Amino acid sequence: MRIAVMTGGGDAAGLNAAIRAVVRRAISLNFDVLGVRSGWAGLLGGGNLQRLDSRLVSGILHQGGTILGTSRANPLTRPEEFEQVLANLKAFGIDGLVVIGGPDTLMVAAELQDRWGRVVGIPKTIDNTLNGPDASIGYSTAVAVVTEALDRLHTTASSHHRVLVAEVMGRDAGWVAVAGGLAGGADIVIIPEVPVELDTICEHVVTRRAQGRDFSIVVVAEAAVVTDLSDEGIDLGRPDPYGRVKLDRRNIGERLAAEIEKRTGLETRFIVLGYLQRGGVPTAEDRILATRLGVAAVDYVAEGRFGYVPCLCGGKIQPAPIRDLVSRSQPADVELYELAKLFD
Repeated sequence: MRIAVMTGGGDAAGLNAAIRAVVRRAISLNFDVLGVRSGWAGLLGGGNLQRLDSRLVSGILHQGGTILGTSRANPLTRPEEFEQVLANLKAFGIDGLVVIGGPDTLMVAAELQDRWGRVVGIPKTIDNTLNGPDASIGYSTAVAVVTEALDRLHTTASSHHRVLVAEVMGRDAGWVAVAGGLAGGADIVIIPEVPVELDTICEHVVTRRAQGRDFSIVVVAEAAVVTDLSDEGIDLGRPDPYGRVKLDRRNIGERLAAEIEKRTGLETRFIVLGYLQRGGVPTAEDRILATRLGVAAVDYVAEGRFGYVPCLCGGKIQPAPIRDLVSRSQPADVELYELAKLFD
């Protein structure tokens, strides 16, 4: 049997660990393994694939990024491109395709499964928005980055008696903001799931100062809803092939910091953590999760269990249909949000 593996969408820590696991498990079953370069783009045109072996995946467990590269290419935008994908799978003799990706990449995988029938997915997204899994590859590391950043920001905020606003990723949900904020001791966490008034934020900061707490740390997700902080007139750029706009152009961290300083008179600074949350070495949790998912995905191929994704659910790896994972975006746990509010 010959299988192929690819990574699509945004990069995340743990992708290389998953690739390594796929290759090592496949070789143990005497499968040939090809790596698709640059996401779905690697199956367009004449195809861009390379043979993978134990030597090529040796030593990549701890590396961030993806040795296969990635892209936001979407073959569903043009029928002829989807036909190119099908033609390349046939031309390269692929018997099963392992797709490592988030909501957009796995949406294409679901369509390919319907047409071709030999696809297995692996859940990856730092936003943790796939419907079903307790966690996806990259989420743990992103939260750890936010936590460490807040630890460091506490020292400068307290030294200068400032308000510091940290903008973190979270396109559709506030998982990274609420988990990172809770672990990092944020005083205020603002997520898309719970709209908050600007006056409420400012009042909270002023109250803390009156109580003798002369600094505050505010964590805001890039898609957070702050009333009285309108996006009117903001150019979010041309949507990508999946219809996603550039939420970093909202500059919500910078605008929120400016409004807090204006309304309270307290010195306020902001920081955008941005792509730092995607990069760097994966946490132990992400390495173990990626390894478990990679091995399970190859086992699904071997068993002919196509159209499924191995998911971490209650500590166990369980199969779930690809369609279920992309049927909706999983909102952040509001109970975590309420828990974080106890420690403001």
